[in-house]
Amino acid sequence: MKQYDYLIVGSGLFGAVFAYEAKKHGKKCLVLEKRNHVGGNIYCETIEGVTVHKYGAHIFHTANKRVWEYVNALCEFNRFTNSPIANYYGEIYNLPFNMNTFSKLWGVFTPDEARAKIKEQSSKIQGEPQNLEEQAISLVGEDIYKKLVKGYTEKQWGRDCKDLPAFIIRRLPVRYTYDNNYFNDPYQGIPVGGYNILIDKLLEGTEVICGVDYNSEREKYNAMAETVLYTGTLDTFYDYKFGKLEYRSLQFETEVLDTDNYQGVAVVNYTDRETPYTRIIEHKHFEFGTQEKTVITKEYPATWQEGMEAYYPVNDDRNQDLFRRYKELADKEEKVIFGGRLAEYKYYDMDKVIESALNKVDEIFG
Repeated sequence: MKQYDYLIVGSGLFGAVFAYEAKKHGKKCLVLEKRNHVGGNIYCETIEGVTVHKYGAHIFHTANKRVWEYVNALCEFNRFTNSPIANYYGEIYNLPFNMNTFSKLWGVFTPDEARAKIKEQSSKIQGEPQNLEEQAISLVGEDIYKKLVKGYTEKQWGRDCKDLPAFIIRRLPVRYTYDNNYFNDPYQGIPVGGYNILIDKLLEGTEVICGVDYNSEREKYNAMAETVLYTGTLDTFYDYKFGKLEYRSLQFETEVLDTDNYQGVAVVNYTDRETPYTRIIEHKHFEFGTQEKTVITKEYPATWQEGMEAYYPVNDDRNQDLFRRYKELADKEEKVIFGGRLAEYKYYDMDKVIESALNKVDEIFG
């Protein structure tokens, strides 16, 4: 008789939601976490009374009413609305691209004027766009591409836009209203007190061991449970037998400043190529903070290397082919369930991770 019904590898949202639901179905789970804390990338810490998103800004948004009701039953959410701004060599523009952006760029005031300007500039790209630069210009025109897309994207991916495939930008949000709300989703907010409250509620009553690497002692841990739920990187699970999947990573530089308000907004994107970071996050604005000091984080894109955190999958043809080979092996596993952004080599918003976990629960427990 095994000690646990489920061994859950990873304590991010997918693993935590699954653990919570499995416990409700009378199952005994053990959660293993490689880091020294639970919660994956949504983990928060408190500095100078400010809740700090340790691994970058996490703003919850969804159109899925089931998911929204699910998280609100676990903790209280505030009414935070993401309205970031872009800084291009000191010129400030509203995001997403909307009438405030177009008015500042071109001095236009009506949606028809803005549409005409974008159409005039985007028509320079004839035929199928051959790279990301052509794709972006075909969607939003040259001015927006040059000031608000090019530098940011090149920093994010570590290469020139002309060398990036067009499919990375399938669409760019263009809004012909004076609306700075970044997301279209009807449900938006951030847990009051931070995401740890949500994760702790999900893992309440479940045994968790932090600071352990499942992949380095797989046989030992497999022997403890009937079934494994694995949320780590798929190539690691298979000891890189076909080669390594590529990712982009991030590095964070957090500092306390002796001012109560540094930039007046939670997120500022730096869209020129020369500024080494892509954005500055001022965490207190996520919860409308009034603390005497403020905490900011500069976010630097980085080339991923083994041992670094894998943030963004590089979903080009080579990596997708490699992932398909690993997935064929994964699909044959009888005692292992795979789920979450790393195991599925997919960039997931938080609500989609929860939705995916709940779908897996429905599939298993009915």
